[in-house]
Amino acid sequence: MLKLEIVTPEKKVLDAEVESVTIPTASGEAGILTNHAPLVSELKPGVLSYTSKSGSDKIAVSGGFVEVSDNKVSVLTDSAETADEIDLNDAKTEREAAEKELAAVASSDIESTSAVRERLEAANARVQLASGK
Repeated sequence: MLKLEIVTPEKKVLDAEVESVTIPTASGEAGILTNHAPLVSELKPGVLSYTSKSGSDKIAVSGGFVEVSDNKVSVLTDSAETADEIDLNDAKTEREAAEKELAAVASSDIESTSAVRERLEAANARVQLASGK
């Protein structure tokens, strides 16, 4: 079993014993099982999923960091929301605003558009999770 902790600046979102975790990292999705090698990675906006004895669940997370060590997965993120906490219309509105902003700066270099792209990824994750509830 793994101990999964998800923490935002406001609160501890989750503290649970789980069997597996799939995390959206900067280098792609990472699947974590018991006895996983130590890992520290940047978290990218996306959907974190986990499986416990009582079933599976998903949480939309924004940027942050994840650390895996000694069967403990610590996720430090700016925000984390379950499907029930997400207002689908708000998430779609955020996605549309980010898409428009990105289109307006499309000719800019990649570094200057990274914040907008991250907001778009976060909005996409929220829409994806809320649409599937």
